[in-house]
Amino acid sequence: MRFMMFVKGNADYEAGRPPRGAEIAAIGQLAAEMSAAGVLLDMGGLLPSAAGAKVHVTKGELTVTDGPFTETKELVGGYAILRAASRAEAIELGKRFMQVQLDALGPSFHGELEIRQLADGPGGPR
Repeated sequence: MRFMMFVKGNADYEAGRPPRGAEIAAIGQLAAEMSAAGVLLDMGGLLPSAAGAKVHVTKGELTVTDGPFTETKELVGGYAILRAASRAEAIELGKRFMQVQLDALGPSFHGELEIRQLADGPGGPR
């Protein structure tokens, strides 16, 4: 099964502050381990919402809203696509990812990670 982890943005992310060196190194090491094990399929960070846009459809009309967006708690700051045997395993991988950030950034770190299973496409599991 494939799962997507969404790392939620925070005030530092929205302000465009780059991740700290310790955080980058720790996540890089974990990503290398997970990639070598065949667990991590893809990952990446997103630019702040000021660089983004939303496309809306209402009453048959398309409109575009440029960022920044006000609800920072709903914004995605990064993602990872994982292969896991179960939801429980995906949760353990997510906890490991967040623990690495906590260890690198210390007890003042506040973050959130959402885990969702990817639906299989018409061709079946990938």
